[in-house]
This record gives sequence, C-alpha cells and structure tokens, in this order.
Amino acid sequence: MTVIWANQALTSNGWAQDVAVEVDQSGKIGTIKADSPELASTADHRVGVLLPAVANLHSHAFQRSMAGLTEKRGPDPRDTFWTWRQLMFRFLDQLTPDHVEAIAAFVQMEMLEAGYANNTEFHYLHHRPGGHLYDNIGEMAERIAAAANITGIGLTLLPVHYQFGGCDKRPLGAGQIRFGNDPEQFAKLYEESVRAVKGLPADTRIGVAPHSLRAVGREDLIATTKLSKDGPIHMHLAEQVAEVEEVEASWGKRPVEWLLDNADVNENWCLIHCTQMQEHETLGLARTGAVAGLCPITESSLGDGIFDGVRYLGADGVIGVGSDSNIRISLSEELRTLDYSQRLRDKSRAALATPEKSTGRRLYDAVAKGGARAAARDSGRIETGALADLMALDGSAVDLIGRKGDTILDTYIFAGDDRMVRDVWSAGRHVVTDGRHVAHDDITSRYRKVMEQLKEVV
Repeated sequence: MTVIWANQALTSNGWAQDVAVEVDQSGKIGTIKADSPELASTADHRVGVLLPAVANLHSHAFQRSMAGLTEKRGPDPRDTFWTWRQLMFRFLDQLTPDHVEAIAAFVQMEMLEAGYANNTEFHYLHHRPGGHLYDNIGEMAERIAAAANITGIGLTLLPVHYQFGGCDKRPLGAGQIRFGNDPEQFAKLYEESVRAVKGLPADTRIGVAPHSLRAVGREDLIATTKLSKDGPIHMHLAEQVAEVEEVEASWGKRPVEWLLDNADVNENWCLIHCTQMQEHETLGLARTGAVAGLCPITESSLGDGIFDGVRYLGADGVIGVGSDSNIRISLSEELRTLDYSQRLRDKSRAALATPEKSTGRRLYDAVAKGGARAAARDSGRIETGALADLMALDGSAVDLIGRKGDTILDTYIFAGDDRMVRDVWSAGRHVVTDGRHVAHDDITSRYRKVMEQLKEVV
C-alpha cells in the first residue's frame, strides 16, 4: 500500500480533514481514514488538498504542434472554423509516426501537469500523406499507445471512422484523406487498435468514434458504433451553424434531432461540442444520460458558439471537458472559460452555482463524473474501490491560504491556474511530483526536436 495524507480531501462523502488515503498495488483506492492527524508522520506522501483527478475526454494530440499558427487573417474576408480547418489539413501532411508519438507524449505530459489523469484520444490521423496505408494499418494507434507508455497517463483510445467530406458523400480532400476509411477497412483498423493497446496497464480502455454525421454515412453509423460492443462511443455533433444546416438539408433534421430519433443514445455516448442546440435538443440530450463533451478553450478559439450549460445542468445533464485542439491545455482554464461564457451570454454572475453548491464545486463535481463516464473509467471520485486518479493542489499557494471546502475549488478555478497542481496519480502511478512530470525533461527535449523539423504553412 501507498498512503497519501492530505490536510483536506474531497471524498465521495464530501470534504474531510486530515485524511489518509491508501492506494493498493492494482492502482485502486483502499481504505480512507478521515480525522487522522496522527497518520501524517507515517504517510508516503503529504499534500495540502487532495481531489479526484479529472479525465480529459477529447483530444486531437497532433494539433498541439500547430498551436499559434492560425491567428492570421487569410485572403477570405472572414476567418472561420472552416478556414482554420484547411490550414490544419495542410499542416498535418508533414507529420510522421515518429512526430506523432513525440507530440502525443508531450500533450499527455501537459495534461498530467494540468491535473488530468486520463487522455481520451479522438484519434483520426491514420494513414500516410495521400491516404496510402502504412504497412500496419494501426501504426499511428501504436504511436499513441507508446506515448501513454512513456507518460503513464490513463488512455482511452478512440479510433475514428471518417469516410466522406460531407453529407453528399463527396471524397475527402488533400490532407483530410489521411483520415479516411470505408467500413470494411475501418473494422480492420479497429482490430489493430485493440492490439495496439494490449500491452498497456489494465486501466486502459478502447472505444469507437464515428467522426460526425457529415463524415459517416447514415447506413454505416450504427454498424460503426457496434464495433466496440459496450465501450465508449464518441462523436462530434452540432458544432457549427454550417454543419447543422448541411445535415438538416440532407437528412431532414437537425443533427441532435436526427441522432436522438435514430440511435440508441445512452450513457456509453459522448457527444462533443453541441454548441448549436435548440432548447428541445438540449433537454432531449440531457435525458439520455450521454455526456456532453465540452472543450471551451477550443470552442472559443474556433468561434463555435456557447453550450447551454445552465439549461443542460439544470436538466441533470452530464458534462465533461477536453482540450480538443490542445491550443492550451489547462483544466482550470477550461472550467473558467465554460462558466464565463454562461455569464457573458446571460449577463449574470455565478451562472452555474446552486443554493447547495458554489460554482467551482458544481463544475468540478460535474466534470469529474462526466469525464469518468466518457472515458469508461472507474474514477472521478475518492472512494474505496475506485481507481486512484488523484490530483493534489498546493495548500500553501498564496491564493489558497485560509481557504476551506468549496471555496478551495472556487479559488483554484477563478483565481488560480496550473501552478497550483503539485502531484498527480493516474491509477496509482505517481507521474507528477512538485508540479513536474517525472520524465518532463526527456519528453520536452524530444518534442523540441520535432518542432524544429516542422514548417509553418500558409
């Protein structure tokens, strides 16, 4: 057993003082003893504030290497998500498997240092430039798995089925063609992805991700979801106005309407973004138990729109957060951006607080629960038997002096940042100490070499 002792800890029963948490050799939480100051001297680790670590439910790791390259205005009179996407397609044609492994390791390291214990990778960069297959169709999946082996992060791998360039089934264009598979080829890719993660720890999970209603034909969507049996199913949904209009014109309904009418959407599903929903769609999706996967930093960067968090959470909907384009990897900032977007839209304050819970507590509880569900991971809570996905904040941080209970979370989210994160355990693996990943220097050095090789594209 490893024993972690905390001045304060947020357990499944609420806040507790002087808490000793045992972690067993399988990476699960054993006994939890509160009001035990005498155990501090014998503990293996002493921390200020112990929280359940959150799962990052949506990431495209390779996009981290193009952060900062898309803030220039091109020849189009208005820069949008769609112009950004074209630059992304051009940029990714440089990337080799070695590049992807180094980038993914750096992204996972940054996630861990930000307080995330899991990387749910929405993985769609599969093939060589021009769409030609690698000798092993699962080559790129193996590189994501190799990165997780280096970093120690919990991995939920989601191979993505991406076949068409739009609802009219037009062929994939340049760059984009590296994503493409027909249903038969995707089934093979899925099998190889399962093999790719077999050597990773027992907490590793695999699911499936039909990219979007635009990219997978309606006749193939359900078949794709059945590949992972009871595993997680993720899909981009209702992110952009033009996407909603295209689906409605082609399929006769708005994306959320169509999906709710034609698929068995349940707790295994995670629908990413959902920034373009009408009230009836918001309430309908909340009733399914599916997770709304929110990426507020990326959604702000791409001008996606604002998720209706007040109504969705008010209807007992489940949410989680992810870093998507990885332009900025910060758990505290994702939560702050989400809440501030609600305040700006509604001209209010503390938009997501309730009479029972402060804003920070409600947000943190929500994304811990939703992230675990989306990652198919038995985590998101400090409770006997759960995975030891744990994050410790620096109790001596200036902004946390004198703070107790829910005010700690409010201060961390709205006044603090990642510098407060001191330690992170992923399924009991102690991968961040004193705010740095245990292999920070080696992972960063390798990433630097990749960045020196990549070229800026226009």
